[in-house]
Amino acid sequence: MTQTARLLIVGPQGSGKGTQGARIAEALGIPTISTGDVFRANISQGTELGQQVKAIVEAGNLVPDELTSALVRDRVAQEDAAGGFLLDGYPRNTAQVAHLDEILAEQGASLDAVIELSVPRAESIARLALRATEQGRADDTEEAIAHRLGIYERETAPILSIYGERGIVDTIDGVGSLDEISARIADALAVRGITLAVPR
Repeated sequence: MTQTARLLIVGPQGSGKGTQGARIAEALGIPTISTGDVFRANISQGTELGQQVKAIVEAGNLVPDELTSALVRDRVAQEDAAGGFLLDGYPRNTAQVAHLDEILAEQGASLDAVIELSVPRAESIARLALRATEQGRADDTEEAIAHRLGIYERETAPILSIYGERGIVDTIDGVGSLDEISARIADALAVRGITLAVPR
């Protein structure tokens, strides 16, 4: 069942937002839009924006906010996103919040809800360390994990205060089973008139 819903899921690495985001998007019949997927799609299709991203990434640099936002603008304008979408990994800083506001204003739309998966720092580090061991990722040291979490805390966490002032943030306890966390998200969205059928 497709419902009109424009959502953003936010949380530190190891919070489970990729897994929960996929569940939400499937239940609502809307696409998940992550910057990584958008970058890869444009690079593989050889689009003009994709060629710019490829050159930047191959040089070992971060894709600038303006280019990231241009790619997202293009993605949310596609037909499958007309009835809504779930953003994962964008906006990742306050500058991108302003860009997203402009993009949605062009469509006469705005975000319906921001789902924040709240997980203690120690839990995130433990989950990521376990994943690194399971996947044999030697570069995922505790120091590297702590560095990535620090970037999230400095750059991404502040966007929650912006959206919080708009009254659209639902902070969800991200500790528990997959189904328990999905049920908490569904309960929060139900208050906003968005019905999410998830396993319980």
